[in-house]
Amino acid sequence: MRFAAGTAARIGEVSGVRAGDIDRHAWTWDVCRQTAPGPGGLIDKGTKGKRHRTAPLIPEIRELVAARLDAVGHDPTARLFTGPRGGRITTAILRDATHWDEVVLRLGYEHLRRHDLRHTGLTWMADAGVPVHVLQKIAGHGSLSTTQRYLHPSRRSIHLAGAALSSYLSTGQQAVGPRPCLADAKQPVDQELLPD
Repeated sequence: MRFAAGTAARIGEVSGVRAGDIDRHAWTWDVCRQTAPGPGGLIDKGTKGKRHRTAPLIPEIRELVAARLDAVGHDPTARLFTGPRGGRITTAILRDATHWDEVVLRLGYEHLRRHDLRHTGLTWMADAGVPVHVLQKIAGHGSLSTTQRYLHPSRRSIHLAGAALSSYLSTGQQAVGPRPCLADAKQPVDQELLPD
């Protein structure tokens, strides 16, 4: 579950990751496949939307990834995560292996779904200051509006935004009179030409 939240990946993509998809020097994951139900059982196929992308592997999950890479040896086709009998992970196997239902019930979040780990990972990245267009690439979304639906800022983040605005306004840096809206500009705006 740490890997899913830390990479903001779909559960099928976690199941589909192979040792050769991990760059241990740059600590990135080349997200290029998912495991999904298909005719005759589980199959590997391209990611949703067929968007090949790269996800960062943060220090908090590197030890887990390194241990899994060491366990599978030098076989680049070996699955990084497997079920109890060595096969592909399904959402049912993941639910059972992590005791998902019991954990969320004990936490008081019985409505929580495994896909919410993806929302959590993207929200953490947004709260950390990762620009939304970068989040879109990490998530593999086709539009910014889809990415924005995944973001759920915490009360703390909202409080910090207010504190940042208050700090900005108290330094006397605010503009006098209307300032052009950069989002509405048809051409790139040179910051040096804007009034202070």
